[in-house]
Amino acid sequence: MGYSKQKIYWFCQIFGWTLIIGVEWLFFYFGDSYDPDSIYLALANIMLGISLTHAYRHIIRRRNWARLPFVQLAPRVFLSVLVLASIMTFVNLPFDREMYPELFINEPSVVLGYMTSWGKTMLTWVLSYTVYHYVERNRDVEIEKILLKSSVRETEARVLRSQLNPHFVFNALNSIRALIYEDPTKAQQGITQLSNILRNSLLADRRKTVELREEIKTVEDYLALEKVRYEDRLTSRIDLDMRTLYWQVPPMMLQTLVENAIKHGVQKVVGGGFVEVTSWVETHEREGDRLHIRIRNTGVLGDKKASGGFGLENTSQRLELLYGSPASFHIIQDEPDVVCAEIVIPNQSEGLFRKETVASRH
Repeated sequence: MGYSKQKIYWFCQIFGWTLIIGVEWLFFYFGDSYDPDSIYLALANIMLGISLTHAYRHIIRRRNWARLPFVQLAPRVFLSVLVLASIMTFVNLPFDREMYPELFINEPSVVLGYMTSWGKTMLTWVLSYTVYHYVERNRDVEIEKILLKSSVRETEARVLRSQLNPHFVFNALNSIRALIYEDPTKAQQGITQLSNILRNSLLADRRKTVELREEIKTVEDYLALEKVRYEDRLTSRIDLDMRTLYWQVPPMMLQTLVENAIKHGVQKVVGGGFVEVTSWVETHEREGDRLHIRIRNTGVLGDKKASGGFGLENTSQRLELLYGSPASFHIIQDEPDVVCAEIVIPNQSEGLFRKETVASRH
């Protein structure tokens, strides 16, 4: 319990018991049978009430009653009220008989009346604290579940990012190997481009997102290496809306989709083909800004496995892990010989870092 909660707790204890006992004492003070010594009994009752209910608080926390199901918790609460009311009754009854004997002349069941009166008081306090503690405990459990789920999702995301590495490394090395004897200068340039890709790949394991302009540089390096292999059979075009350059996107995601576009599209066409990457921003009144990234390429969309199933499934999973339902990924046969993949990413202030926000609040 934090420092502020402690202060609130003790304020409620002192103020509550002082109010309860004070009202009862005033009733006798303005009555015909007022006893001056009753003020001492009132103070003693305040201290006793605080002590007993504080002891109950200690027990419920120490024994973790808030973790119990209702069927087990209810009998414990009832027994606690009975015990607390009994203590208050048998402490007060002798003193009240001595100070106000006239009140007991026509009383048929004094003990039952005292037990009922103090039972109501104790039940109110015990229920208030038990319900509060029970709700707080359930809230903490829900927070722990959210944080655990976030941790699991982050682990899954790291695994997905790490699985990207072998694909582009293998293809890039094959491209550079073809250049070593034919054009050493281009081979050196290819090594530089591969180095850039490897560096970004290694950083991908440590970063959830990167700016789109940085991701595009990786795509450009990859396309440059692939053009060495396909020469005139591969043409590419990148057209980006300037407003999208600083949007955050998952690292190596576009590179994977472009790789699939070439491997499962352009490569299978005898005359080669093209890869086109475009981006723009759409604004919706209710949903806010959305980043759209479209990748079009020569090819025919077959079954999932033949069309780069791992890369497509990987993209969907990563978007879901990072942004949830506001993000989407679709791939369609746009034209008889053109495949179109489109990614929609919400504004980072709306979807990104949801897990970190939950964790920081608690």
